[in-house]
Amino acid sequence: MDRQSRRIAVICGHYGCGKTNLTLNLALEKAAEGKKTTVVDLDIVNPYFRSSEYRALLSERGVGLIAPVFAGTTLDTPTLPPEIYSIFDEGAGEVLIDAGGDDAGVTALGGLRHRLEACGYDMLYVINRYRALSQTPEEAAALLGEIEKASRLKATGIVNNSHLGTETALSDALESLPFAKETARLTGLPLCCSTIPDFALKGPAPEGFRAVKRLVTFSWEAGWTPQNKEL
Repeated sequence: MDRQSRRIAVICGHYGCGKTNLTLNLALEKAAEGKKTTVVDLDIVNPYFRSSEYRALLSERGVGLIAPVFAGTTLDTPTLPPEIYSIFDEGAGEVLIDAGGDDAGVTALGGLRHRLEACGYDMLYVINRYRALSQTPEEAAALLGEIEKASRLKATGIVNNSHLGTETALSDALESLPFAKETARLTGLPLCCSTIPDFALKGPAPEGFRAVKRLVTFSWEAGWTPQNKEL
């Protein structure tokens, strides 16, 4: 993520935009580079597709995880773990905060606002043209306004993560570029990059794109692999 330069990055976006999958990819890449890395799961509203669900994968790759007290249970009590404040120490290394979807999900960030501003942060707004309620630049820009109001933080960049799950083709990603560029124009934010699932590529990613692995899957996709996606 070329424009992501600060030690702490908040990953936010509409439900289903793919921010958790992006968070996991970024965390594993940083760990592979030998950087101490921690993922903070702040999705305390949505019980599905939380970073906490991938604790074993993160641990295996040497990535730390700070999760809500009740993550992984049937409870949705919005309780922030006390160890979350450790991320503001320089020794915490690279920190990726997986924020909840939309305005309701990012409200918890408001409690960290002053510490984040003092420490410095990037906030990447993840957009997906193929997700309901954010299919036009105007809708995507309006959603960001709600997220910024609820979190009391300002986004610093946009990541175009437009995809159709296992059906994503290279053409789908390429066709989303005008949407992403117009969203960037409306919000006044830089378009940091666009992503494409690695299984949709036959060679190197096009300029301005970065390949991501599909780590977050639905429960009924237990047997899915890039090789059998056409079956």
